[in-house]
Amino acid sequence: MFPLVPFPSTREVILFALVLSRIAGLFASLPVFGGSRVPLNIRVVVVVMITLTCFPILVITPPVIPTDIYALGLLALRELMIGVTLSFMTQIIFSAVEFGGQIIGMQMGFTMSSIIDPTNGNQAQIMAVMQTLLATLMFLSLNIHHVFIRAIVDSFRIIPIGSWHVNGELISFLIRGTAEILILGVRLAAPVMVTLLLTSVVLGIMARAFPQMNIFMVSMPLNIGVGFIVVGLTLPIFLNVLETSFGAVKGQIEMLFRLMAKGG
Repeated sequence: MFPLVPFPSTREVILFALVLSRIAGLFASLPVFGGSRVPLNIRVVVVVMITLTCFPILVITPPVIPTDIYALGLLALRELMIGVTLSFMTQIIFSAVEFGGQIIGMQMGFTMSSIIDPTNGNQAQIMAVMQTLLATLMFLSLNIHHVFIRAIVDSFRIIPIGSWHVNGELISFLIRGTAEILILGVRLAAPVMVTLLLTSVVLGIMARAFPQMNIFMVSMPLNIGVGFIVVGLTLPIFLNVLETSFGAVKGQIEMLFRLMAKGG
């Protein structure tokens, strides 16, 4: 089906464009591939090549092709939203990692040393950028991107073209997932938060015992040093939490399939 050789029909071209829309929605939203760190022309080439590779093996139930250009654009938008929704769970994990890194950076005193985040194009904490890079390496080493490629292929069998629905259960699932950003972010930042809180208590006691000591000059390098030591010591815990979170992505994608395939 659809080898694009020698001359595809108009119906095949429209089907290919709809499949391309769903795959583009997925890869435009994945944190590793969708950020501005990957040039736009490379992203376009990757999406087109993956579509050309997957299209002949997809199980596609051909929809009723609308003749109206606006209805056709709406259909392509619905396919785009399927890909965006599938990548939502990974976005939650990376947002939680960035949130935890911002908490750590603020506790360590890196608030004034924000840099430009190449992924989002805005300012971000140094620790948030570092932890996001670690999460990216974990994402690739666990082959989670392969999970999404298999998921996008299976999605055409479970959710035929044009049959995407929004219902209350899907919205509730996405809201509950969004709440995980705060929970996971605090879990990732908890060791440094607790340690630096205890450090602040000790410095407060020393300030009362030795009024002549310049606690401000002592606390800044001490917080940075203690923070880096704790981050290094708890790195296995950080990676284990990420591995558990990424391991649950496959089950969450299956749940999304069931919810998106239901009628509204």
